[in-house]
Amino acid sequence: MPVHCLPYAATGAFSAFIADYLKQEPRLQPFYHRFPTLDAFAEQLEEKRSQYPAATRQRLQQAFRRQLSALPELHPAVQANLGLLAQETTFTVTTGHQLNLLTGPLYFIYKIATVVKLCRQLKAQHPQYDFVPVYWMATEDHDFAEINHLHLFGKKLEWQAEQTGGPVGRMPLAGLSEQVLAQLPAEVPAAFREAYEQSQTLAEATRRLTHELFGQYGLLSIEPDDAELKQVLAPVVAEELRTQAAYQAVQTTDAALEAASYKPQVYARPLNLFYLTNEGKRERLELEDGHVVVRNTDIRWTTDEAVAHAQEQPECFSPNVVLRPLYQEMLLPNLCYVGGGAEVAYWLQLKGVFEHYQVPMPMVLLRNSALYVGRTHLGKLRKLGLGTNDLFRPLPELKKQVAASLGQEEVSLAEQQEQLAAAFAAVSALAQRLDPTLVKTVAAEQQKVTGIVAGLEKRLSKAAEAKHETAYNQLSGLKEKLFPAGSLQERHDNVLSIVVNNPSFIDQLVEAFEPLALEFTVIEEE
Repeated sequence: MPVHCLPYAATGAFSAFIADYLKQEPRLQPFYHRFPTLDAFAEQLEEKRSQYPAATRQRLQQAFRRQLSALPELHPAVQANLGLLAQETTFTVTTGHQLNLLTGPLYFIYKIATVVKLCRQLKAQHPQYDFVPVYWMATEDHDFAEINHLHLFGKKLEWQAEQTGGPVGRMPLAGLSEQVLAQLPAEVPAAFREAYEQSQTLAEATRRLTHELFGQYGLLSIEPDDAELKQVLAPVVAEELRTQAAYQAVQTTDAALEAASYKPQVYARPLNLFYLTNEGKRERLELEDGHVVVRNTDIRWTTDEAVAHAQEQPECFSPNVVLRPLYQEMLLPNLCYVGGGAEVAYWLQLKGVFEHYQVPMPMVLLRNSALYVGRTHLGKLRKLGLGTNDLFRPLPELKKQVAASLGQEEVSLAEQQEQLAAAFAAVSALAQRLDPTLVKTVAAEQQKVTGIVAGLEKRLSKAAEAKHETAYNQLSGLKEKLFPAGSLQERHDNVLSIVVNNPSFIDQLVEAFEPLALEFTVIEEE
């Protein structure tokens, strides 16, 4: 399986912020703890080891066992990692993501593959320690519209659930089978259907599917919407209600980012918490006239009442994007968080939050990104005289390259336009001497003639392209297929579009990815 890499900046698909982070731009260094290099993990490991409570490790292991007991059978690698978690010499590498339907866009798969590969590399570097890949399930997220669909073989499959609010992980799966599963092609692996057919909620189905896809690598999936786990977060909730410490920390960081010419990725609120209501909703908490209120309800507490409720029932409180990373790092013996570009950007807003709560901030690593080029597309590409890295160039540039390889004469009347401009300049000068009122007339005529020549150039170009129309149509089709709607393939296509024809795709991904190389990966099907 040929694999090529190129700099992220060469793809034209990543922000200036990410480009600066990857090259360790000095202006960004104050906003992260350690940059993710293989050598830096030794220091991160020792820091986490010294500050991670044994009681939390025990609570975490018990939660994993309780949550994973819902699976019919655990892969031996998962069983082994569950046992390793009890040891103080075991650490995690984590990624988090929403509960996308049938894994959603490819980058969901790429995130987990990056975590799996990094754990392998860390074990090779530090054989006296163990490293467990973890998927943090965003079960408390309530943006159903972002996860209820997938794009597969040119079709959009969408689940129109009756319940669309509240934590998505708790959602029952009514209607999913008829609306989505029944529409899947027959050749789709059975595991993708069975994960949903044999589950009661979206969280359960997602855990089943990720276990099926990544169980052989020992992936542990954790659901944070858990009463026992929320006990760890209770002190943070109480302080958030009393002092709004996270808001103040992020405000300070945001000002420093803007001073360094960077725009903050997320907005921190005075209260960075939601409340999970008895009706199954997830509503934002706000401060109002010295009270804590739950939006869209009649719930209203004094601060002391809210704190008391949080201490008695912390499971009713849900962190937003600002506090969720802190919750994760308090729970896990984690060394590194793997995320997409937007995630990297908002994690760098949170250093002050970690410092305030005296929790080690993990290293933040940009997940691997990839373009997968199937055998059929490779054949067309080679017939056009192009390589896979060429695909990242704009279509007009590629057309010129293909035209040159096909021997098409480049049509340009730029020289003629220059000659016309010189001629009209002379005529305008003559008009200025003889009758200045005619200068505008000369200019108007020049504009007409220039337009006529430009129109001729377009017609001649079309005539030249018509000779190789089939090749250009193939080129345009390739660009649209591999970069749907002008975006990266990984942000649109579902993994089923590949594994149906290439069942070994995930194994190949894990082998191909080099997480700490910080390069974009192009994978060619053999």
